[in-house]
Amino acid sequence: MACFLVPMGEAIVTSVVQKVVENREKKVGEERTKKTGFSWSRRLSWLNKLLWGGTILLALEHIWHGEVVPWPPFLTAMNNPADVAPMLHEMATVGVAMAITVTVVWAIMVMIAELKAKATPEAKGSPVSGGA
Repeated sequence: MACFLVPMGEAIVTSVVQKVVENREKKVGEERTKKTGFSWSRRLSWLNKLLWGGTILLALEHIWHGEVVPWPPFLTAMNNPADVAPMLHEMATVGVAMAITVTVVWAIMVMIAELKAKATPEAKGSPVSGGA
């Protein structure tokens, strides 16, 4: 019914956080980026893409099944007061589970990227690049 609203809420928050982090990185400089190759704003952009992509796909699926309509109150579950409680329950269970799953997958992606960046020899000293 409205489970996609929970990841959408997380996506809104992380989008704002990403913009704040980008501004701070521009002010401070890019020392951390030189070590691993990935700034925190870039890592957060991965999370935002996962969250917004999932939200859009779920919203389209809910529109397809007639659960979301283009007129107020937009969610068909809001038309009947008896349907509000199951909708909130779905948001609290399914929506939160989806948001947590996406965030955990993102954290694993970040860990793998960090490990790969640490394992990759730097270009200057690498035998592949012809360095000393």
